[in-house]
Amino acid sequence: MKPGPRLTERQQKWFATVKANFETRSGRTLESWAEIMKACPETAPKARQAWLKAQYGVGQNHASHILDAFNPGGGPGWDAPAELRAALWKDAGSLAILEAVEAVASGVEGVISGQRKGYTAFSRKVQFAAMRPLKGGRALLGLKLEPEASARLSAAVKKESWSERLRAVVELDGAVSVDGEIARLFAAAAERG
Repeated sequence: MKPGPRLTERQQKWFATVKANFETRSGRTLESWAEIMKACPETAPKARQAWLKAQYGVGQNHASHILDAFNPGGGPGWDAPAELRAALWKDAGSLAILEAVEAVASGVEGVISGQRKGYTAFSRKVQFAAMRPLKGGRALLGLKLEPEASARLSAAVKKESWSERLRAVVELDGAVSVDGEIARLFAAAAERG
């Protein structure tokens, strides 16, 4: 699978709605928000989002839209998926795991892969799986399944930046750990998404 700004039709409509209603719902133009962001004392994206919420009551979706438009750190945004991927998946071991999962995904009909700053998403109508690298050449795979679906799965206890629908996670410690069981679980999650 090639990384790309690929979104499902439903996701495209949702993002278009957020953008179309942004000024009305946020009460300001994007340019006005850019000026406000110059006064933000925070530098990390999550801290900036929290600052927008605390100071101006801005919700997560609008805060993300503001931060994407006002990208003071210069890093790649949604329109640069290859750069996002390269920045996130620097470790060769973690990248090999991602590529193994992408190979599994390519065998499941209708799967769309999209790159985010903190994870790689897999969707059909909705996001049903996501992965992020872990230290030491490992990766965490979140799935839209209940943890009881397999002994290899654990409950998602840490709040991740991906969809809250991904209720089960599995730590993968190498490309070889993306085996038939992981392929079966991935396909089962895809059926739910």
